[in-house]
Amino acid sequence: MSKPRKPSPAQHKTDSKHRRRPSHPAGKPRISTTATPSPSGGLWIYGRHAVGAALFNPERRIHRVLATKNAVEWLRTLEGAAKLANTLFTPARPDEIDHALPAGAVHQGLAAEVEGLTPLRLDDICNPATLGRPVLVLDQITDPHNIGAIFRSAAAFGVCAVIVQDRRTPPLSGALAKAAAGAIESVPCLRVVNIARTLEALKELGYHCAGLAGDASALVRTLPADRPVAVVLGAEGAGLRDLVRKTCDGLYKIPITPAMDSLNVSNAAAITLYEAIRGRKTEEA
Repeated sequence: MSKPRKPSPAQHKTDSKHRRRPSHPAGKPRISTTATPSPSGGLWIYGRHAVGAALFNPERRIHRVLATKNAVEWLRTLEGAAKLANTLFTPARPDEIDHALPAGAVHQGLAAEVEGLTPLRLDDICNPATLGRPVLVLDQITDPHNIGAIFRSAAAFGVCAVIVQDRRTPPLSGALAKAAAGAIESVPCLRVVNIARTLEALKELGYHCAGLAGDASALVRTLPADRPVAVVLGAEGAGLRDLVRKTCDGLYKIPITPAMDSLNVSNAAAITLYEAIRGRKTEEA
């Protein structure tokens, strides 16, 4: 059997676009033993919902997909599965997928090696500031499971962007992507060098920067209803750093009983985002 010819970069981009066309007569994903060659340094996304969302994202460049027979059958049940007709899957046993991923990865028989999404700028997605479309700013939150859960809430509550600190935030892949259940494909993420400076830029765009702090006097239900809001969350335990805290327009807290000192940061994000959009009109309304 002849060795498959490795596509040029230009060909790869063309193939990446064409593979999503519903040209397969049955409208079903097909299995091939030939995977698209992937360069070193690719990111692994695993888990059915995380990989499924990546496959449907036209902005995501995918190098190869490892899938069990059951996982491919699951993909065939998804709405719009015909778009996956030209996607090449490498058939693999669960233990073969285990070998490609970090130890302990729960992949559900599906894993994809992908390129990171194209970096975005603040003006690209946060300007103009829109009432009812909050921005979420994460100040040195590093736990991938928490960040993934936060992305899931961000998608549920119509967040227009999640902003993270570049050097302290793990890549949007692996356990983080699985916890997000596909939300990293739909919620834009901005990685910035300086959180405080980014808050200043958000304020110039018209956002009210609301920091979450357990010692605040104002409650989250009093977030301004007449201005777009940027919700700023700090790491569990440490909370907001001093400069970030001082840069916020105001500090707010979630009222909880004295039985608990604090909430998990992903739960706090969900509650605050709900309050940030409750009763506020959006462009879609």
